Amino acid sequence: MTTTAANASATVATRCEPLAFDDLVARYGRELYRYAYRLSGHIQTAEDLVQESLMRAWGSLHRLQNPAAVRGWLYTIVRRENARRFERPQLEDQELPGEDFTPAPATYDTSTEAFVLRRAILALPAKYREPLILQVLHGLSQEEIAERLGLSPAGVGTRLFRARQQLREALGEAD
Repeated sequence: MTTTAANASATVATRCEPLAFDDLVARYGRELYRYAYRLSGHIQTAEDLVQESLMRAWGSLHRLQNPAAVRGWLYTIVRRENARRFERPQLEDQELPGEDFTPAPATYDTSTEAFVLRRAILALPAKYREPLILQVLHGLSQEEIAERLGLSPAGVGTRLFRARQQLREALGEAD
């Protein structure tokens, strides 16, 4: 490829990249937010995780070799970004004086049973919670979860079994 052709190709890629990024945000933003919320258990943390993950994805979009794998690639970035937050120094929460925050309207089940179930899921160790969320909430198969988390399908099956077992015990439904 000539220098002129390479420059033209780079210019076209640069012009298309923001459009492609907007498409990624529009297509996967809500899904990534739900996944981040299930990982973190906090609305603000989930928003921050998605924002940081999308920034990382935008910076690395040119390195994505297989466009068909974009969903798994984005999930991996969110999962790794979540792990990074435990490596960073944690700031203590501080009350903001004089601010009146009104809660966002509930868009999910607010029943007591749903609350207890969400708390039990958040109490699971991350190694059990992640595959369970990916299977139950995102509809992924064991093979897809194994590929995404870098585990064997049998390892995913074991983690799913243990996650459900721990949930039954936490909810008082042990065999």
